[in-house]
Amino acid sequence: MTVWEALAVFGAGGAAGAINVVVGSGTLITFPVLLAVGLPPVTANVSNTLGLVPGSLSGAFGYRRELAGQGRRIRRFGTAALAGGLIGAAFLLVLPSDAFDAIVPALIAVALVLVVLQPRLAAALRARRARNGTTVRADGGALLLTGIFFASMYGGYFGAAQGVIYLSLMGLLLSEDLQRLNAVKNVLALFVNGVAALFFLFAAQIDWLAVVLIAAGSALGGLIGARIGRRLPPAVLRGVIVAVGIAAITQLLLR
Repeated sequence: MTVWEALAVFGAGGAAGAINVVVGSGTLITFPVLLAVGLPPVTANVSNTLGLVPGSLSGAFGYRRELAGQGRRIRRFGTAALAGGLIGAAFLLVLPSDAFDAIVPALIAVALVLVVLQPRLAAALRARRARNGTTVRADGGALLLTGIFFASMYGGYFGAAQGVIYLSLMGLLLSEDLQRLNAVKNVLALFVNGVAALFFLFAAQIDWLAVVLIAAGSALGGLIGARIGRRLPPAVLRGVIVAVGIAAITQLLLR
C-alpha cells in the first residue's frame, strides 16, 4: 500500500466513522476504497469490520446522554444484536454472496419507505391502540426483537445501511425521540461489529494495515459524527437517512 493509498484508507475510515454515527452505511465508503487498493473482497470486508469497531465505540460514547434510562432496552436488543451479528459473520465465510446480495437493495428500500412514513405510521398505530384500549410496548415486542436480530445478521455479513434498518424498525415500533433511537442504534452497531470482529480474528484473513488505518480514522470520525448528528432536528436527520439510503441502494446495484 502506497502512502497515498494509506491516506485514502484513513480518510475513508474517518468519513465512515462519522456517517455511521449519524445514520449508518459507512461501509459503502470504506469497502470500495479497500477494493481499489487491491484487497480481495472477503479480506476487505473482514478488515473493514475490525477497523470500524473504534468508530462505533466513539460514536456510542458521543451519544451517552441520549442513552440515559435505556439500559433495559439496550440489554434486550443487544442480546439479539450479538446473536445475529455472530451468525451473519459466519455466513460471510461459508455462504456464496450472490443470493444474499441480491436482496440487500430491496431490504434497504423497504427500510427507507418506513423511515419516510414513520411519523404517519406511528401516529396511526397509536390511534389504533387508543381505540382498542392498548398502549405502546416500551420494548417493541417480539416483532421488533426479531427485526433487530435479522438486521444484525445482515450487519455481521456486510453492514451497509444496517443503521437505516435499525432506525426504521425502532422508529415504527417504539414511541421514542429519534435522537434517542439513534443512540441505541450506535450501541447495537458496536455490538454487531464487535462480535463479528472477534469471530474474524480466529477465522478469516485480515489485512492489519488496513485495520489500523480505518480504526484510527473511524475513531476520530465517530466523535465528530456524534457532535454533528445529535444536533440535527428529527426532520433533518430523517432526510439524511433517506439520502444515505438512496446512495447505498445505487452503489449496491452498480457494483
